[in-house]
Amino acid sequence: MTDITLIGPGAIGSTLAAWLSQNPDHRVTVAVRTPFDSIVLNAPGGILSASPHLLTDPAQARPADWVLVATKAYDSAAAARWFEKGVGPQTRLAVIQNGVEHVERFASYVDAGRIVPVMIDCPATRHSPGRVTQGGPVHIVVPAGVNGAAFVGLFAGLNLDVRETPDFITAIWKKLCLNSAGAVSTALLAPAGISHHAAVADLMRDIVRECIAVGRARGAVLGDEIAGEIVDRMRSGPRDAANSMLADRRAGRPMEIDARNGVIVRYGREHGIPTPMNALMVAMLEAVDQCS
Repeated sequence: MTDITLIGPGAIGSTLAAWLSQNPDHRVTVAVRTPFDSIVLNAPGGILSASPHLLTDPAQARPADWVLVATKAYDSAAAARWFEKGVGPQTRLAVIQNGVEHVERFASYVDAGRIVPVMIDCPATRHSPGRVTQGGPVHIVVPAGVNGAAFVGLFAGLNLDVRETPDFITAIWKKLCLNSAGAVSTALLAPAGISHHAAVADLMRDIVRECIAVGRARGAVLGDEIAGEIVDRMRSGPRDAANSMLADRRAGRPMEIDARNGVIVRYGREHGIPTPMNALMVAMLEAVDQCS
């Protein structure tokens, strides 16, 4: 039996908890703020139901084999409140968050050798606590190695694409390229259809080009064509599609500004790479965040 504790049962966390609970060899515990009776996931192949054990008090946690953090990046310190009781000397920590600083956010709490950074593409929407719709296939990538292979093994037999890669840094920076462009929709309070506006599309491409330049300086292998591909992807999808940062702004929640665009500015400064368009997005969204 593998003990798994999941922290952050939002759209992505609830989706993963529902799938992991389908394996009878897993004992799944979910750390929650608001209790719910069960998880019901409307997945592409049908309805999945799960009744994981719920914890509302960090003092009640016990060491697990795996702790999966699926909170927003800015909630990392809050997630770490569960570590004192929930992380033992053999516990491995999977960080399922946006950005490129998965290990850095938690290295002061858990030995870096036991942290598995996770890149996820999971189109999911949470309607209420424990009620989630998975809108399409889930793709998950982790660094190749012993810990990565063990993480992949947690999902064996489940209908999710979970794999290792020897070049994880490229995978997460490529995902950041996509996420960084979403700042424009968030700033304009407009869904993906805004990318059909020529000047907006140019701005998105410039934001991604800055991300590409900084990512290359950090060791990622990123082609120039990514900027155009991302805009094309937005234009080919539903016009009303909203990225998670736009959804957060609409709901009056904090936004992952630093994890998505601020990190590009910070690392750009470190490497002497200008990032004016990302800096503009950061300034605008931080002003909105502070005034809301």
